[in-house]
Parts: sequence; C-alpha cells; structure tokens
Amino acid sequence: MFRVGLILLVGLNAVSAQPPGEENKLPKENPYQSESDVARGRQLFMGHCAPCHGPAGNGGKGANLARPALPRAADDPSLFRVIKNGIPNSEMPGAWEMIDHEVWQVAAFVRTLGRGAVEEHVSGDRVRGEQLVRTKGNCLQCHTIGREGGRMGPVLTEVGYRRNSEHLRKTLLDPKSTIPEGFAYVELTTKTKRRIAGIRVDEDTYTIQLRDLSDGLHSFFKSELASLQKDPTRTPMPSFKSTFSDSEMLDVIAYLVSLRGLK
Repeated sequence: MFRVGLILLVGLNAVSAQPPGEENKLPKENPYQSESDVARGRQLFMGHCAPCHGPAGNGGKGANLARPALPRAADDPSLFRVIKNGIPNSEMPGAWEMIDHEVWQVAAFVRTLGRGAVEEHVSGDRVRGEQLVRTKGNCLQCHTIGREGGRMGPVLTEVGYRRNSEHLRKTLLDPKSTIPEGFAYVELTTKTKRRIAGIRVDEDTYTIQLRDLSDGLHSFFKSELASLQKDPTRTPMPSFKSTFSDSEMLDVIAYLVSLRGLK
C-alpha cells in the first residue's frame, strides 16, 4: 500500500508513540476521525502515499484503495497495522516516518476513499480476455492465476484488487515503465563460465537465488561468481502492443481487472 511513497519496513519502534506490546491493544475503532483529523490524514496521504496509490487512491503502482472494503484491512486496527508495518514480501513498506497519531489520521482519510466507491467498469469481454491471456498472450508461462501458471512474474490472482485498468494497460504496452520492486533482473557468470540470466528471488551477503527465464531455480554462493550484474530497468516481460489488437487489449484488461482472488 503506502510509501512514505511508504519505503521499506524499518524498525517498528522508530517513532512509535506506543510502548512495546501496546500495538496488540489497539482500540477497535479509529480514535482520530474528526474533520480536522481526516484533513490532516489527507495531507499526509498526498505527501507520502499518493505517488503510489494515486491522489484519489484508485491505484497505480500501489493498490486501489477507493473501494468499500479493503481485503487486508477489514477493520480499523488491521488498517492501522498495514499502514504502520507494511505488508511483508510486497511493495508496501511500513510508515516508519509517522507517529501513531498520524497513522490513525491517514487511516481515517483512507476510509473516506471507499465511501460511495463503485467497481471500475472496463469495456471489454472478460471471457474473451481470459482466452487471450491463456493462448495468444501466453501469460501463464510466467504468471500464476489461481493454481495455474509460472513463477517468473508477479502473481495475478488478485491483480484486480491491486491495479487499476490504466496501470494494467501501461504495463502491457510498456512493461519497463512499471517493473515492480522485488523483480530485479540479474545476469551472472560463475567462475566455471556458466552464464545465467533471470529474476532475483532472494539475496543476502553471501548468497543469491534467482529464477531463470525457463522458470528454473538456482542458488549460488557469491564466492562462486566471476560477475554479478543487476539491472532494475530490464524485464523479461515483452510489450503486447503488437500482440493484441485494440479490442483484444480491452478484453485482456477487462479480464485482469476482474481477478479478485480465488472464489
């Protein structure tokens, strides 16, 4: 969700107004919901969160927040925790620069985004879009939908919750412009002259794991490598500008927007 455009989850005690353990005793309802709190929450949101979620909260790089119910934040305490702590293994970091009072104010503003919100309507045939995703687009080679697909790219099972149609169109036409965090392109050469290119899965001081372009998983000690290059501007995802016609693109986007998790 947020960035502060909210950046990686850093220590949770950084600027917290609560003693350790107090977060488990959060009030059931947001204690800061006055007009002035919502106004201040909007200011904080525009400065820290809008770059990813959009000024209206309808998504972009970040998730779409302008909807009646947020899957990961059904109540006020859960929304507070998501904003403050972030979401592990996602692009949503914690709001370590905010004190708890400010986190509650942002949460109060976020709740206003979903009032009166309606599901985004995208012209296009969802059924035909699904067929195109599975056949002409060959998207399941790299992406997982439900229990099917590859693991090279981001999981698309709930992409309709996380991305709006504009962001999806941009990704399909120019994938380099929307590369998600956590999908760094890596090229390495071992000391035995073995060359592998793919997406980094994990890395620490001494090791690196990556998934190659055939969906194979590899792990190396860095001491085994002759070279290691990372290119955050490169992606194995192709542009579909010449793959889909204008009407087919609408169909594909309509299908992707409809993906809201397993039924």
